[in-house]
Amino acid sequence: MSGYSPTPGPLTFWQYLRNVAFYIHIALATILIGLWGLFKVATGGREGAIRVSTVWIGHFVWSARVYLGLIAEVRGTPPTHDCIVAAKHQSFWDIMVISHAVPRRAFIMKREVMRVPIMGWYAYKVGCIPIDRSRGKDAMTEISQRVSERIAENNLGQLIIYPEGTRTLPGQRKPYKQGVASIRAATGLDVVPVAVNTGLFWPRKGWGIRPGRAVVEFLPVIGPEMPAGPFMDHLQSQIEDNSDRLMAEAGFHG
Repeated sequence: MSGYSPTPGPLTFWQYLRNVAFYIHIALATILIGLWGLFKVATGGREGAIRVSTVWIGHFVWSARVYLGLIAEVRGTPPTHDCIVAAKHQSFWDIMVISHAVPRRAFIMKREVMRVPIMGWYAYKVGCIPIDRSRGKDAMTEISQRVSERIAENNLGQLIIYPEGTRTLPGQRKPYKQGVASIRAATGLDVVPVAVNTGLFWPRKGWGIRPGRAVVEFLPVIGPEMPAGPFMDHLQSQIEDNSDRLMAEAGFHG
């Protein structure tokens, strides 16, 4: 398979052109799909927003394969029930692939992102939950309450969370935040860990995307029967160790 060089050289001329063409294509497609979907979202609520986002994400993943030679491989069993999806976050590409794999995606997003014109509106309609990080523990209490309300309304889906709280470079580990544990404790939801090697192909800043087979792997479900004590250590070891395995398969040895 196409692998990763720990010290990749600069883009070739054709790779550079393909990156440019991809971003131009996606910008135009985003405008067209966004306009096409306005009526569907306005009349269909969250279900309409999910349909529109599914079309856009699917087109994004297809375009990356056509323009960039970047293939999305999904391993394991993506969840279809209400749950928390706790994933390693290395690039924008893992957001796209995970979102494409689950049917009713939603994210906990920074409040500022929800205020972005059009994009923020779509994110709200899809079911994303804003968070004010400056409020600390109070913010997590509010998030847990909102998630519980969504469960009661049968309107949650797969809540995608990045326990590290930010993107990391391949081979980099950061302490996991307690938000996922707090939401799990308040709701009793299953947690589905996800390992990735996406940062080897899609850089953190989104430029210099390289061809290859980027893998997102859904790992065994952690049910509510696991005690709270060992939960975070188990979650972190599952995500990190399996992400290291996926990166090693692709030729990375950090």
